[in-house]
Amino acid sequence: MMARTAKARERPKNYPKLTDYKPSRFMLPDSHYDAAKANRAVRFIENLCHTKGRWAGKPFWLLPWQEQIIRDIFGIVKEDDTRQFRTAYVEIPKKNGKSELAAAIALYLLYADNEPSAEVYGAAADRQQASIVFEVAKRMVELTPALLKRSKIMAATKRLVNYSNVGFYQVLSAEVGTKHGLNVSGLVLDELHVQPNRRLVDVLTKGSGDARTQPLYFLITTAGTDRNSICYEYHTKAQDILKGRRIDPSFYPVIYGLDDGDDWNAEESWYKANPSLGHTITIDRVRDAHREALQNPAEENVFRQLRLDQWVGSSVAWIPEHIYDKGDIPIDLEKLKGRECYAGLDLSSTSDITAFVLVFPPLHEGEKYIVVPHFWLPRDTLNLRVRRDHVPYDVWERMGLFHITEGNVVDYNFVRKTINELHTMYNIKEIAADRWNATQLITDLQGDGFTVVPMGMGFCGGWLEMWSLKLMRLKISSRARKNPLKK
Repeated sequence: MMARTAKARERPKNYPKLTDYKPSRFMLPDSHYDAAKANRAVRFIENLCHTKGRWAGKPFWLLPWQEQIIRDIFGIVKEDDTRQFRTAYVEIPKKNGKSELAAAIALYLLYADNEPSAEVYGAAADRQQASIVFEVAKRMVELTPALLKRSKIMAATKRLVNYSNVGFYQVLSAEVGTKHGLNVSGLVLDELHVQPNRRLVDVLTKGSGDARTQPLYFLITTAGTDRNSICYEYHTKAQDILKGRRIDPSFYPVIYGLDDGDDWNAEESWYKANPSLGHTITIDRVRDAHREALQNPAEENVFRQLRLDQWVGSSVAWIPEHIYDKGDIPIDLEKLKGRECYAGLDLSSTSDITAFVLVFPPLHEGEKYIVVPHFWLPRDTLNLRVRRDHVPYDVWERMGLFHITEGNVVDYNFVRKTINELHTMYNIKEIAADRWNATQLITDLQGDGFTVVPMGMGFCGGWLEMWSLKLMRLKISSRARKNPLKK
């Protein structure tokens, strides 16, 4: 019986293992790697069992990327022998085993971290989401006799009690007001990207563990869509640390996803973003999801966000992003001077963007259409738009990507002036203008000598707004090369 048990716990020969561990490059000069502490954490976790799928009931052998995280977090210690890293931010696509890793860390903090009266909390945007990691942890305990005999599982209240250190693991509700005064020794916060605001995160991480020797806040998530969220704030901080733009010795950053220059359609990119691909995820499943993304624009953002950990917009693309990307080609504005072009004008009121787009037809076979957009926003509503639209207009303004007019509405006289200035550079043959709210400006432009064709947008009223944002984003992705708005 013992022989069979031992054999059952032998690591499969084809299962990868971290063989050349190197401590995190963020280890401080006066910190050191304590192999005994790291080994203790690794052994504890690998004596747990998987709880789902084809691996259910089998030992939780850590994949290399998981073991790297465990050894860095629990093995790198300061001069006083306490952990250097207090906050770990792990961003990774779904189905890479993040819930089981989070559950294993929660259990280690509860049972093996030598913390008297440990208080480990599980949190998320709602109690149901937080319960996902708890249910995994509960099942791990049930499959581990050595833990089960010293535990009390309170399924109804989502509480796991460790009798040996009078500690507990508790799932929290989302109400912030009840979280003040907690004495947190460990926190597992799942799917940070769906947090509606920063209040819960701040309450659980700012000062809640001050009475503890070495509290650990383990934040794990996939990429989100809201670039004004607390998750994107953590994402940006992690990116800044990874790229050397910022220093925080207590913050441990891990991001698995695609870089700006990576091809999201290439399978090698999928392996880069998914370190568990081939183990917890099959390549066939990713191929199927990719095929759906190519056939249905509504699936593209979902695929890139959840499968490749890319921060994408929440709106459904009328034209898929990879089609837009084909237009991301440098434009030499000097060579366009004097050329014939056609223009589209869409005026705004108080809530959308005024756009004037020049389209240059090809001069010869093989040349592509060239689109040069211009945008206007009123200064007084800029900050409101940032909060309302979750679009960084304030950043784009500093980049010089659109025109600013004074006041709380776009000054159409300024628009008219800019159009006339553009006509001195380009031969504007005709302007198609949405007639809504544009009667006076159309009349003025016709008086300036332009051929203006009024048009009714009808049900397409929001169409140009969407295009305006898309074109503005395209300017950004092009790094605003030879930007005509910059003087």
